[in-house]
Amino acid sequence: MREFQLGAVLPILQEGADRHVPSGSEIIAQARRAEELGFDTIWAPDELLWRIEGEAPRGAWDGVSVVGAVAAVTTRATIGTWVLSALHRNPGILAKTAETLDALSGGRFIFGLGAGHPDPGQANAFGLPETDTFARFEEALEIIVPLLRDGRADFEGRFHAARELVQAPRGPRPGAIPLMIGGNGPKGLRLAARHADIYSGYLTRSATIEDLRQRLVDFDAMCADVGRDPASIGRSMGAYVRPFEPAGSRPGNLSGTTDEIAGRIRELRRAGYDRVELTWQPGTMEALEALAPVVESIRAD
Repeated sequence: MREFQLGAVLPILQEGADRHVPSGSEIIAQARRAEELGFDTIWAPDELLWRIEGEAPRGAWDGVSVVGAVAAVTTRATIGTWVLSALHRNPGILAKTAETLDALSGGRFIFGLGAGHPDPGQANAFGLPETDTFARFEEALEIIVPLLRDGRADFEGRFHAARELVQAPRGPRPGAIPLMIGGNGPKGLRLAARHADIYSGYLTRSATIEDLRQRLVDFDAMCADVGRDPASIGRSMGAYVRPFEPAGSRPGNLSGTTDEIAGRIRELRRAGYDRVELTWQPGTMEALEALAPVVESIRAD
């Protein structure tokens, strides 16, 4: 049985009416504190610019830069991308980014990767693709996985190409950087079954524990279909946690007392997930400190 792990997803997206986002020094301080509290992994999300009709845009710091900074100021925790968007980046350069972050962290990097989402206006504003999201992702993996595992890729697709491409230099774990593939739907599950070391989903407003348990049953079946041992792949679930709000105040979020939040995490563990990644709201040091007894409670099990 895999050791149960807790992840801390750093707050790098503007939030609230005032569009507040932690400064660089605040992010570094939270990363250091998350490691001290005993979080196993410290993650940075990958967002560009959220545009919702009727609201001012919400920006974010660059997630790759944040992960590199966290690698430099931590020593024990693994670090990771939760999750990088394949829609917004060249796949060969994504593989090089992963190898570089693993080198900078001394072999502590988890490469979280997803298909991405062309949120209305976001991709358009940057001049990025807005269509064929999963077709692009499937092709990207035909380049990324060989580069990570074998150090070379040669592929000509509709959207992406790698022509006798060599992964150089190699980091401290050539061929062994863990690949985490994120996605809640069947397409993401199937790609994770084919390629991932860890499958990752996220808690939605409508999801019940039974829904999340059934998702893993479906995932096991997909693993069998592609000839992989389901037990060889980790299972991660991400969730917002609001320690200053009463339990049940926001569907799909973890909130309430220490016992109530820890109880929800244990429900996810019993459903079959061996990792839970927490994004605290508000994104302040005070909110992170409020999770200290939650981490302690889970560690005492």
